[in-house]
Amino acid sequence: MRLRTGLCSAVSALSAVALLSACSGGSGTASSSGAPLVGVDYPRSDTDFWNSYIKYTPQYAKQLGLSLKTTNSQNDVAKLTANAQTFISQGVKGIAMAPQDTAAIAPTLAQLEAKKIPVVTVDTRPDSGKVFMVVRADNRAYGEKACQFLGAKLNGKGKVVMLEGGLDSINGRDRTEAFNDCMKKNFPGIKVFGEATNWDGATAAQKLQTDLTANPDIKGVYMQSSFALSGTLQVLKQKGLLVGPKDKKHVFIVSNDGIPEELKDIAAGKIDATVSQPADLYAKYALYYLKAAIDGKTFKPGKTDHDSTIIKVRDGLLEDQLSAPLVTGDGGTYGGVASVKSDDTSLWGNNLG
Repeated sequence: MRLRTGLCSAVSALSAVALLSACSGGSGTASSSGAPLVGVDYPRSDTDFWNSYIKYTPQYAKQLGLSLKTTNSQNDVAKLTANAQTFISQGVKGIAMAPQDTAAIAPTLAQLEAKKIPVVTVDTRPDSGKVFMVVRADNRAYGEKACQFLGAKLNGKGKVVMLEGGLDSINGRDRTEAFNDCMKKNFPGIKVFGEATNWDGATAAQKLQTDLTANPDIKGVYMQSSFALSGTLQVLKQKGLLVGPKDKKHVFIVSNDGIPEELKDIAAGKIDATVSQPADLYAKYALYYLKAAIDGKTFKPGKTDHDSTIIKVRDGLLEDQLSAPLVTGDGGTYGGVASVKSDDTSLWGNNLG
């Protein structure tokens, strides 16, 4: 599989703009600079993943010829609602957002639909309501890939801890359900301790510590996001378990995100794998689809020209499922899942500079 690097070339950016212009029904409404004005709400700025997304967003706005307004809802749906009102008052012609509470955002989506302001959601999918496009990876595949890796490493036997994200989020539910389903089907000899953490690192560390104290024979940890990375490594170090993969005491760790720190930790033998969630492509295609909406373009389910697949989730809701590869130290295949080596230059986490 060919992966795109974090920073696309000017040629590809211009091609994207040309494609949208060729298929559009009009130029949209422009800001005072002549570029269509769009709003992007950042969901949080306390993780390396979302800080990377924040870094990429203005770069792609410039490449796609968009004028940008931004807000930060700090993982608070009430703030996101207020920020949407701010965008409306500023006259934006489209909004990209990443609602972490995927049920509570419905009234805001309904208001924006009534005002004919297209919305693209990034990373998360609303439980109800219409948006122009959802830009995310297949989060069930995250849980499946983590399961296959740990199942292969543990030879189908033992105990693992799953540090779940927030189950009020479609991402947390997808990753949790897929991991559990895969384990039951493929590795019934592995016992899974599922721990709800609400994407909070301190909570994750405390629950992992409790599990390891009660079950010192735990041999695997699945972190549903890098939010738990620092605390997990600290707990393992305190218990004398932060050892290399050839040591019998080694606890196999799979994360999700693909941030630079994870890639370094894989190379150093501190963790064993991650699933690279494409922060760069989230920024690029959120804005790509906003411009497409402004230009009057429409889409249908099927393969795209950027190594992804658009699926129909329900009536009025399409989702572009971007590529998110398993990343390991050796680039091997685990449980039928091919992986990419952690030093591969095609990974966005190796291209932040």
